[in-house]
Amino acid sequence: MKRSHNLSSDSLAQTSGTAGVVDALISDVLENIRLHGAVFFAWRPSWPYATGVPNERHFRDLILPASDQVISYHVVIEGPCWATVEGEPPVRLEGGDIILFPHGDAYAISNQPRGPSDKDIEPARQFFALMAAGELPLIIENGGGGPGQNRLVCGFLGCDRSPWNPLLEGLPRYILLSRSALEGPVNDLIDIVLRECGHPWAGSRSVMRRLGELLFIEVIRQYLQHQGLTNNPWMRGLADPLIAKCLSLLHGRIAETWTLEKLAGELNCSRSILAERFSRVIGVPPMKYLSQWRLQVAARLLRDRPDKILSIALSVGYESEMSFSRAFKRFMGISPSVFRRSVQVG
Repeated sequence: MKRSHNLSSDSLAQTSGTAGVVDALISDVLENIRLHGAVFFAWRPSWPYATGVPNERHFRDLILPASDQVISYHVVIEGPCWATVEGEPPVRLEGGDIILFPHGDAYAISNQPRGPSDKDIEPARQFFALMAAGELPLIIENGGGGPGQNRLVCGFLGCDRSPWNPLLEGLPRYILLSRSALEGPVNDLIDIVLRECGHPWAGSRSVMRRLGELLFIEVIRQYLQHQGLTNNPWMRGLADPLIAKCLSLLHGRIAETWTLEKLAGELNCSRSILAERFSRVIGVPPMKYLSQWRLQVAARLLRDRPDKILSIALSVGYESEMSFSRAFKRFMGISPSVFRRSVQVG
C-alpha cells in the first residue's frame, strides 16, 4: 500500500451499526501487540547520502533485546527523498509523509533510489550500539555535505507479536501515508516530537519513547480508518457486520466454552453460513481463530503477570493446565513455563 486514499463506501468508518464493535476489537488487538521500549531521534542527512537499515534481526539485540521484533518508521519533515524496501520498487517521500515498516524488513532511505544491501549490516550495528549506549545526540547530522538536505524523525519500537497477531500479520511490507491525509492527534504528536528534538531538555529521551509508541498507534489507526478494505483478511472481517460481531463475541468472552453451534445461535444465523463466511473472509474457521487468539492473549499474560499457569489457562478458556500446555507447546514449540522463563531472561 503506497498511499492513503479517500474513504470509500466499504471503509471501516462507514460500517453501519458496528462502530463500537470495531473500535473495541482494534483496541484489543493493538493492546496485544504490547509495544515496549523505543529508539527515537531526528535525522538531518545532507546530500548525497544512502543509509540502509538491515532486517531487524541484525540489530534487535543491541537496542531492544527483550522484543520479538522491531517495527520502524520515519516521518519526513523536509523532502524529497526515497525509501526502498528489499525486493520492492523505490517510493518517493515528500515532506509530511510517514512511512512505516511493520515486519522488520531491510530497507534504505536515500536522496536517490537505492536498495538495501548486506554491506549495511555492520554500519547499522555500530550506529545502534552507540545509540543504545546513549552516546549519540537526539539530532543526527551526516551525509555527503552537499547543499541539499532532508529532515526526518526516526522511530524504532519493540513489540511482542508472538505467537500470532491478526492485525500485524495482515499489514503490508510498508505503509506510506501523506500528512495531508492525516487527522488530529498524528499531526499534534509530530509537532511535539519536533519540539522535543529541537530543544531537548531533562527527560527528553523518556518523553520521546512515549511519543514513539503513541505515534505508531495513531499511524495504524489512520491506516485502518482510511484504507477501507485491503488485502488484510482481519480488516476485511471488521467491515463485514456478521464477522465483526462474531469476532466481538470471541474477543469479548474469550473464556467461554464456545462451539460453532453456540456462536451461530448468538448471531442468529446457520452454522454452515457462519463457518463458510468466516473462513472465506478471515482465512481460518472460527474455532481455529479462537484457539490462536487465546494463545496470543495467554502469551501476553505469561509475560506480564506472575499468575499461576493454571489461572492463566482458565482465564483464556482452557479447562485444565494440561490441555493449555499441550495447545501452547503445539503452537509455540515450547511449554508455557519455558516460554515464561525465556521472556523473563530476555
